[in-house]
Amino acid sequence: MLTIIIRSILIYFIVLLVYRLMGKRQLGQMQPFELVLTLIIADLATIPMAEVSVPVLHGVVPLLTLVVVHFVLTLLTKSSQILSKFISGKPSIIINPKGIDYNAMKKLNLSTDDIFAALRECGYFNISQVQYAIMETNGKVSVMPKAENAPVTASDLKLEIDDSFIPIVLISEGKYMKDNLALAGLEEEDVNNLVVENGFKGKLKQVLILTIDQLGNGYIQLKEQEGKSFQTQRLVKQ
Repeated sequence: MLTIIIRSILIYFIVLLVYRLMGKRQLGQMQPFELVLTLIIADLATIPMAEVSVPVLHGVVPLLTLVVVHFVLTLLTKSSQILSKFISGKPSIIINPKGIDYNAMKKLNLSTDDIFAALRECGYFNISQVQYAIMETNGKVSVMPKAENAPVTASDLKLEIDDSFIPIVLISEGKYMKDNLALAGLEEEDVNNLVVENGFKGKLKQVLILTIDQLGNGYIQLKEQEGKSFQTQRLVKQ
């Protein structure tokens, strides 16, 4: 009995270390490959706890191997947009200003009940209140309400409310988001000019994030530096 207790405590701390190394994301925030690793780790941890005949090392080695796999997959998803889409998928717009995107709904194997349940979780009970809804790669739904349904701020009381638009990510971690460039109707040269216009000539690789919306409102931030908003006449497609 004492042996089982000691083994259980040892495996517990090893699994705790494994999850600490993997990061602090909650279960609902995990990417698909992270969720799979979590399920496997939970299963592997129970074997050396309950089976005294199984050496503890036979349980520890697979756990540490999975940590290495996790870091490799994380590195691959960061270094390649193609691999990132293959491993983690990509966000999908399920509601746009025209209503529910039926093709996206079927592709994601969603029902209208699923969509309305997700909207209610975000605090919206009427689809007419929603400008955009996006199914994220971790299964969560993000909602951008229509301007008249957005929470009121002090600035809203003094300014006319315009339609809301989703900012398009043009650069992420020093890399052009080519699909988004096509969506925005911009070329790499246009995006590079935006970087230069904001005083970051020759620092494309240092750009952590660059976004722009349909009104020309942009945001740029270099790695380990403070971000800033800007306005440009290089409007993206309507």
